[in-house]
Amino acid sequence: MTTIRLTVAQALVRFLSEQWSERDGVEQRLIEGCFGIFGHGNVAGVGQALAERGAGLGDPLPYYLARNEQAMVHTAVGFAKTRNRLSTFACTTSIGPGATNMVTGAALATINRIPVLLLPGDIFATRAAGTVLQELEDPRSYDISVNDCLRPVSRYFDRINRPEQLPAALLAAMRVLTDPAETGAVTLALPQDVQAEAYDWPAELFGRRVWHVARPIPDSAAVERAVEAIKHSRRPLIVAGGGVIYSEAWGELTAFAEEHGVPVGETQAGKGALPHDHPCALGAIGHTGTSAANMIAREADLVIGVGTRYTDFTTASRTLFGDARFVNLNVTAFDAAKHSGIMLVGDAREGLAVLDLTTWKADPSWTARAAGLGRAWHDRVSDLVGGDKLTQPVMLGVLNEVAGTDGVVVNAAGSMPGDLHKLWRASDPKAYHVEYGYSCMGYEIAGGLGVKLAAPEREVFVLVGDGSYLMMAQEIATAVQEGVKLIIVIVDNHGFASIGGLSEAVGARRLGTSYRLRSPGGGLDGPYLPVDLAANAASLGAGVLRATDPESLRIALTKAREATGTTVVHVETVPGPSPETTAWWDVPIAEVSTTPTLHESYKNTKRSQNPYL
Repeated sequence: MTTIRLTVAQALVRFLSEQWSERDGVEQRLIEGCFGIFGHGNVAGVGQALAERGAGLGDPLPYYLARNEQAMVHTAVGFAKTRNRLSTFACTTSIGPGATNMVTGAALATINRIPVLLLPGDIFATRAAGTVLQELEDPRSYDISVNDCLRPVSRYFDRINRPEQLPAALLAAMRVLTDPAETGAVTLALPQDVQAEAYDWPAELFGRRVWHVARPIPDSAAVERAVEAIKHSRRPLIVAGGGVIYSEAWGELTAFAEEHGVPVGETQAGKGALPHDHPCALGAIGHTGTSAANMIAREADLVIGVGTRYTDFTTASRTLFGDARFVNLNVTAFDAAKHSGIMLVGDAREGLAVLDLTTWKADPSWTARAAGLGRAWHDRVSDLVGGDKLTQPVMLGVLNEVAGTDGVVVNAAGSMPGDLHKLWRASDPKAYHVEYGYSCMGYEIAGGLGVKLAAPEREVFVLVGDGSYLMMAQEIATAVQEGVKLIIVIVDNHGFASIGGLSEAVGARRLGTSYRLRSPGGGLDGPYLPVDLAANAASLGAGVLRATDPESLRIALTKAREATGTTVVHVETVPGPSPETTAWWDVPIAEVSTTPTLHESYKNTKRSQNPYL
């Protein structure tokens, strides 16, 4: 057997550079590159291996310098989501705070079912140098390190304590990354002494390896049960989730809806699955949904979930779907089984193709009513996004207009995801990128960087509130360094406006939700903080424009499109009409407070929750 003598880190880098994924006959690199921040726990191992192998943009495994470990995982997620989970990035950090900084990013990836590969350094496997810098000492065992924080938020976790363990761990990691039903964060913890240890590796480990991404077809007996249930319904509704986008099933979904007259509501991850002006399109569904979709949801006798995991926002905390039965098409059995649905475990595109309903159609009056509600909502959107004051809906309307057919909007947290879900008119299935599985503040700029790396031909518009900006803005410097163009719209409303509204609604009096100086009385109710976010962005290397009204915003966004580098557009929105919320969200209210009527109202609404059994 031919062998090649390399360190563990060198073997890892060489292996990753030869991994490919394939679906529908199209191959792409599985690991497109490596983000990294180096410290003593990985610089002599992975860092040395990357430097020796060559890590420029023309090399098989390019290296990108990030500014924050959590942010680089977000960037990898943004990239992988845009590439329909067929390609991703590796992320390497030192042991200690670098590694634990990735926990939030790992949780986001796993919750959203997005593949990322995490390569944190770890404490010495030999324990010869203990207690080493940044080692967590646990009196229960010497084999615990801070990296064990990553176990519950990883779909696969392994610690490579011996070189012999690496091949099996690498193959297992690639299997999980390319399995649509199992994917998420994958963590290979790398003790710093083992990274530098040499071993004679079988040469075949470094051969070109293609991982075939399957399109499983649902069981035929389950398909028969689903067809029977659908044919017995008169008022069906499709809930389109992220699985429609990842499996590129939007054509099949559109054809199915048209042929059988079934209206479609979209989750956050599924937005764009149907053209926004399609007669069957009801738009967003759930707590952040449209009045059209939610009205139809309440009256539906059958819900056909396609690629959705039914988050509490989608079901309005289980108050939305009344007594409807469920047929669930999902590549993950765990999600297909929800709400006691008929389980169609399989790929969204293949599953829709085998649902042969012959000439069956939904009740024509139901189809017509849904179409009418959809048109009415479309008109409502036009009213909300028009106007001469820079309210948040108007701001989104101007941005939607300037984004055009090649724009992608990126967002994650605050009040904007709700307004975007209702108001954004997506030009295609990849025009809307809102991370709402974890709704992680700070995702926006880092995630937008990943979107642009994955789709350089598109204009990427990052929408970020001032709260999220102050949490994680530093990847602007990464975008500038890499020459990656982003258009970043900072919406400055002096604090956490979304949670401020919720705080008031639950009796918490907006405590801690405004960026204000302390007043002489001791409260945080003084003047607004004198923070200039635009100046901060300029200091990171971005071009900066400011807008104060709809027309100046349109001009600024147009200039940003014409620019060659990253540009920040700073806006301050004003209060004004927002799209109404027509569905509930379960946020418990204090039983003992100075506003007892709030809890009484909460109890009354909670009685409407349905276990969907």
